[in-house]
Amino acid sequence: MSATNEFKITQIVDNANMVQLTLIENVSTEPISQKQMIIENVSKKLDSETKEQMMPLLEAILQAQPTVNIKTYQQTQITIAMPKSRYNHMGKPQVGNTIEIDMKKI
Repeated sequence: MSATNEFKITQIVDNANMVQLTLIENVSTEPISQKQMIIENVSKKLDSETKEQMMPLLEAILQAQPTVNIKTYQQTQITIAMPKSRYNHMGKPQVGNTIEIDMKKI
């Protein structure tokens, strides 16, 4: 099994001899609101006539509820510690830069 993924650097800790990088998977996620999820799920379960009657009522009820955004993807996070010489050899990537990591079972 092999996976090459892009990771965005979120934190760098430089301890003179060692460098620690905290990385998060570089995936764009679109937040989805709880209201939107409820409306979509109810809409799937109703026939068209019932939907016409219920949807305005449901939207009115949900309008008063606070919007809670839910991420639709749980991202992988990795922390790597390496000698400073190896970090320098990589070109000294900074916070916000993207790096590629090749992971495979051997």
